[in-house]
Amino acid sequence: MKKSLLSLCMGALVFLTGCCTHSQGAASGEMLNNAGTSYARDALQGLVDSGSLNGAICINFKDGLQEMACIGYADLETKRPISLDDHFMQCSQTKGFCGICIAMLVEEGKLNLDDPVADYLPEFKTLWVRESGNDDVQTLVKAKNTMTVRMCLNHTSGTPPEMPNFQEMGGIARRMPLRSVAAMAAAMPLLFEPGTQMKYSDVGIDIGAAVVEKITGMRWEDFLQERVLGPLEMTETTFWPNEKQLANRIKLYTVTKGQPVALRKFDPLLQEPYGDDRVFPSAGGGLWTTARDQYKFYKMLMNLGVGDNGVRILKEETVKSLLAVSTRPKGLGGYSLGFDAPEEDTEEALFGHGGAYTTNCYVNWHKRLLRMLVLQVTGDACLDVFKTAREAANRFFENACDPNAGVEYTNRLE
Repeated sequence: MKKSLLSLCMGALVFLTGCCTHSQGAASGEMLNNAGTSYARDALQGLVDSGSLNGAICINFKDGLQEMACIGYADLETKRPISLDDHFMQCSQTKGFCGICIAMLVEEGKLNLDDPVADYLPEFKTLWVRESGNDDVQTLVKAKNTMTVRMCLNHTSGTPPEMPNFQEMGGIARRMPLRSVAAMAAAMPLLFEPGTQMKYSDVGIDIGAAVVEKITGMRWEDFLQERVLGPLEMTETTFWPNEKQLANRIKLYTVTKGQPVALRKFDPLLQEPYGDDRVFPSAGGGLWTTARDQYKFYKMLMNLGVGDNGVRILKEETVKSLLAVSTRPKGLGGYSLGFDAPEEDTEEALFGHGGAYTTNCYVNWHKRLLRMLVLQVTGDACLDVFKTAREAANRFFENACDPNAGVEYTNRLE
């Protein structure tokens, strides 16, 4: 056995304290790091030390062994250490929460993915496709294909990436109910015939959430709370962060190649106020959360529908067939219901999602793998940081072993 692998196996007996809560400190309230490895910290600490990155949270899990690291700062100016309980905007990772809700309704026989959207939202009965022209003068033709719920959730509906006036209305923190978003979208021309191409679209996901509202008679955010967030005990995940949560948020920074990291005080996608009654939930992006909460959600997916607290959210087969593998036509790339997913399910396949500020989490249910990265950065060096973290995760997955000493600690929050 190689020396590095032997050290890994012995390290499973060691519990590191790299990520703490704000209130409880290192002695309690932390997720166990039972792998005894430091691939992520070794890879990213130098970036923090050199001033090119403010901080990062990395969690890598493989079949009972877990490496986690909180590196650097949530607030570089005050040197507030980054923590599992710091709040952040997960942006497009919100899409998977809508996908879960749609999958639940499919399980219950209340919805078929190939149902026309117009069955639930009548304004979608007659749709128009932009054949030519620009924003000022356009040639439209009547859509030949029917827009389905499936298309809205996998970005093949033909809807635009975003509504043209949302930038002025607050970006992600939109000032419009989901049902109104859907009505406005139905009145706009589609970019292509539904089901024939792929175009990433927050609007399509919001239409899916409006369908959930129509079927359930509940606001989408209330259904989400009752059926997903509450059962998984995701108590810090919300569309309306309070003052305390915002005080403990991870601040947004710009990372630029060859330059020091810089605080980004304003971002058009994230305008203030963040948590008052003018913010309407968006299924395409808008949920605030913590690394601790987000871990619970993705761990449930890795566990094929069962949370670490033992609560079943979805049936095993639902996760396998609707979330972990693409629902698009062949040749249009892999995407399921609010999740980036492979076209074909294999033992190596990962599914999950990323967010605009370089948050990212993917899982593999076959091998019980989870790879999570939490950053709040923009800029041309984002991809480099992400690749560095992913390479560290891959080294962990390649080398981690599973001695019996770590078994009793598997899947626990202490």
